[in-house]
Amino acid sequence: MKRFISVFLILISFIGINAQSQKFLFIGNSYTSVNNLPAIVQQIYNSTGESVSVTSMAPGGYTFQQHCTYSMDEIQSGGYDYVILQEQSQLPSFPENQFMQESYPYAQQLCNAVRLYNPDAKIAFYMTWGRKNGDAQNCIYYPPLCTYEGMDSLLYARYMMMAQDNHVCVSPVGAAWHFVRDHYPEIELYQSDESHPAYVGSYIAACCFYSLFTGRNPLDIHWNGSLDDSMAFKAKMAVKTVVYDSLSKWCFEADTTQIDSTGISSYGITKSSISVYPNPAQNSFRWSVNPDVEVKTLSVYDLQGRLLYQICATKSNEIDVSKLESGLYLLEIFDGKRSYKTKFSIVR
Repeated sequence: MKRFISVFLILISFIGINAQSQKFLFIGNSYTSVNNLPAIVQQIYNSTGESVSVTSMAPGGYTFQQHCTYSMDEIQSGGYDYVILQEQSQLPSFPENQFMQESYPYAQQLCNAVRLYNPDAKIAFYMTWGRKNGDAQNCIYYPPLCTYEGMDSLLYARYMMMAQDNHVCVSPVGAAWHFVRDHYPEIELYQSDESHPAYVGSYIAACCFYSLFTGRNPLDIHWNGSLDDSMAFKAKMAVKTVVYDSLSKWCFEADTTQIDSTGISSYGITKSSISVYPNPAQNSFRWSVNPDVEVKTLSVYDLQGRLLYQICATKSNEIDVSKLESGLYLLEIFDGKRSYKTKFSIVR
């Protein structure tokens, strides 16, 4: 009898440990707090039988720089399993020099702090979306922001860059929104300000996090919140297509360079294998690669995976980029077996 009780207590203890609630920390601003995105994430998890607790640090308009002070005590409290980082909605789309000064280093600070105090936490950047008709407020100063496509492509590139360089994941909410705009134009994702998410937009974001973190098909989510079945199905189908069907695309291991869009990928390539100078470039740049690499093809892509330039084996190490717009790009050298990649930027 005593042995039975001991085994029973051990079993109960084991079940209790494994049933422990997973802890989420959301660090962001109104794009996180509107519609209470953390609560939607919690409801989705609960509907699948999983226990989740959420903490949200999301004052309106807050930037990563401000969160390096405001949210640091919460980060240092430790014990989080998942930490989601969302930058101020416009800042990552600003000119590259401004982004590199005002956002990029603080994203790194937050990631480093999370790792120090929450060593088992999975970190994900929350990729946001372009405003419905572009950023009218800043269009006059930076023309790429004048349209949704221009602003959205910059946000995509910058969030991918932050995730890759910090070796974490990115939840491609903005990319899922783009899919909805293209395939389900009848769905209104925005509130009347053409910036903040309508409820369906936040629901899509929550499904992105669920699918990214669990690796599960969002079509298996049976909780639709306040959405009717038809709209919820379309929202989940967008997440399935963008996130679930390409899960490996959105997470970056510590020793890999992995931008995989339309089939582009590379693994285990160190940054020292290939270099670009000057970087940033203006109208041209020179490249170099380790002497033992035999160059078969050289290609230039944007960060959405579109091939912009390609040449076969060449003895010249100078590339003309005068026809490309300012922005961030990917250079790939292929030796017949392996791909060597590095980022470079163009600033004029």
